Amino acid sequence: MSDHQPPALLEISNLDVRYGGIRALHGLSLKVPRGSIVTLIGANGAGKSTTLRTISGLVPSIAGSICFDGREIAGMPPHQIVAAGLAHVPEGRLVFPELTVRENLMMGAYLRRDKKEIASDLEWVKEFFPRLRERIAQLAGTLSGGEQQMLAIGRALMGRPRCLMLDEPSLGIAPLLVETIFARLVDLNRERGLTLLLVEQNASLALKVSDYAYVLETGHIQLEGPSEELKNRPEIQAAYLGH
Repeated sequence: MSDHQPPALLEISNLDVRYGGIRALHGLSLKVPRGSIVTLIGANGAGKSTTLRTISGLVPSIAGSICFDGREIAGMPPHQIVAAGLAHVPEGRLVFPELTVRENLMMGAYLRRDKKEIASDLEWVKEFFPRLRERIAQLAGTLSGGEQQMLAIGRALMGRPRCLMLDEPSLGIAPLLVETIFARLVDLNRERGLTLLLVEQNASLALKVSDYAYVLETGHIQLEGPSEELKNRPEIQAAYLGH
């Protein structure tokens, strides 16, 4: 990244991760500048989800550094990483199906004690995703895939993160709702300055909304650059954009 980029909020250096005998990530290094949207694209099994799960403390690394806002977080338990300001919306959404929409959202604020501000954030999330306001008393398991994705993002926002990591937010969702969700993610970034790290199978969409992109291949970075530039590279168009 060039020198005029803002400082990195999240910086990964030489990260190694193994699953059993398989090396899932090797020597992975990437930066997510404060206030930016960075995307990871690549084929299935390239290590994109593993990268997010390692950053959020769900998968241990065997080597390398994960620095968030100047602080080393590799090896910290997941709840401490959340408390530091890093939220992860996992693939498959993982909402609590037997709880209502409201209860799910409140689960996102479980580390907070500021009742008045939690109530204010709950109102803001309901305004941000009007569908959630309409469904506030419904059980989360009865929502559509797109509504569950909005709920998973809303739940993460209730923790007031400074960086939001999203794993495949468009997966299994109706195209119209995908557009709505991605427009809202861009709003979060532009209006509230939230830093986003996005893993997305839909490379065209990911490159459209992000500032910078990394292409992962079998656990390492194959290519990186400003999203606008990568979008126009013939090898990216051929492999990921269907041109």
